[in-house]
Amino acid sequence: MAKSSGGSGTVIIKKYANRRLYNTETSSYITLEHLAAMTREGRDFKVIDAKSEDDITHNVLTQIIMEEENRGQTMLPVSVLRQLISLYGDSMQSMVPQYLEASMDAFRRNQLQFRTAMEGAFTGGPFAELAKRNIEMFEAATKAFKPPVAGTEDAGDTTPATGASTSDEMADLKAQLAGLQSKIDKLGS
Repeated sequence: MAKSSGGSGTVIIKKYANRRLYNTETSSYITLEHLAAMTREGRDFKVIDAKSEDDITHNVLTQIIMEEENRGQTMLPVSVLRQLISLYGDSMQSMVPQYLEASMDAFRRNQLQFRTAMEGAFTGGPFAELAKRNIEMFEAATKAFKPPVAGTEDAGDTTPATGASTSDEMADLKAQLAGLQSKIDKLGS
């Protein structure tokens, strides 16, 4: 039987002493990877300790971030981590969560606006094909800058058919991104 908190759509996840996570909505055991996927999908969930019924969502989300960082999906540079640590106990500590939340909301809005602008700016016009290629190049460049995750390499994804070196490919992508940025700047003015 599915349970959620007060009909709000919040899925209740119970964490047992043996470190297993139980999704009360699907009546099944899940992993941290499942919770990460739920987060990416925008699903709201609350993790509670099965014995004490304490809300441990914060701890579990922090654990997911640590797992992602350990897999090579680093997003938090050492300098940012050091700055965060130095703010614990500081008189400004109480302001940091609101600041970080507002910053991430603004980043997400800007990301969505950029995608919408790129996908819709040239639709139906003479630049539709150019916009499509630019989006593909941008996504390829984004993928190229992400470190590979062990055991998940895509065949042929990073090696061009022409046999050009990786540095030539990166230089080409950078030039194409610079061209794309100038076109975006022209649209904005």
